[in-house]
Amino acid sequence: MFKVGIIGASGFTGVELLRLIAQHPHMEVVWATADTQAGQLASDLYPSVGLEYPELALTNFDADRVDGLDLVFLGLPHEASMELVPDLVHRVGCVVDLSAAFRLRDISSYPTYYGFEHQQTALLKDAVYGLPEKYRTELTTARLIATPGCYVTAATLAMEPLVSAGLVGDQPIIVDAASGVSGAGRAATHTNAFSTVNENFTAYGLISHRHTPEMEQEIGTTVLFTPHLVPMNRGILATCYARPAGTDLASTADLLEILRERYAGEPFIKITETSPSTKATLGSNSVHLTARSDPRTGYMMVIAALDNLTKGASGGALQSANLALGLPETTGLTSVGMMP
Repeated sequence: MFKVGIIGASGFTGVELLRLIAQHPHMEVVWATADTQAGQLASDLYPSVGLEYPELALTNFDADRVDGLDLVFLGLPHEASMELVPDLVHRVGCVVDLSAAFRLRDISSYPTYYGFEHQQTALLKDAVYGLPEKYRTELTTARLIATPGCYVTAATLAMEPLVSAGLVGDQPIIVDAASGVSGAGRAATHTNAFSTVNENFTAYGLISHRHTPEMEQEIGTTVLFTPHLVPMNRGILATCYARPAGTDLASTADLLEILRERYAGEPFIKITETSPSTKATLGSNSVHLTARSDPRTGYMMVIAALDNLTKGASGGALQSANLALGLPETTGLTSVGMMP
């Protein structure tokens, strides 16, 4: 049984990790920290996990408790993760960071998009990007895993196959994506208050959203990204557009075939001819994709749906951790969404 610690367990990604690991036959959460909720039982903060974790108390961080753990998940702010990881990677089997602290290969992007200078250049180079569909081999030997952003997971899985196949021209890809309110985190703000979100649909982070350089890094081309907030708890629907390379526009059948070939055998990717929906992926680690070609406008379009807290965060983190620990990557995860 692998001993697991969750540092920063009181947020939505933390409770999602607790939910998923409760179903994992080879992992046991032995330590969970939450400085703002220290002393409280996880089951009091989140009754949904009460039957599996009736006595798990959230504690302050104590570096001495790290020793002997096989796996640590970090659910901390970006800069806090950057500062803590150097002390962790030499003391536990694998560190899985859910922040953006080790996602970007271009160190100069951090001051612009995250507001701090990155101080851990060596670890930044050593970190493996936690997208198994792209970095499966590298993840099997990873000691530090950088879990992708939720929007980035959707956009990359949608558009990277087309870019890799040489189908996308020089013009920027357009990514319009909508997320549920949980993507903003647990902290109460005016932006995610019920009276603000209910019966509302709004765009935010215009032109300069911090996921933009991560998308460009993983998709392999320039991206114009516009995120939207929708009045639902969880889920992402990303609609992505691209102009073709040259004058030849691939047909819808060709685009779907490229996606099928690229993701053949992938346990969590479903290619469908119908339009995906967030509800179909709710609570699962699956991603549903479809594609269309429009000869009238000359655009190719790929749509992706996923659960932002599962495949887009904690589920993707667990999938990568499974690979790093030598386990089947599907362990503790489901491809089946919850309906209705």
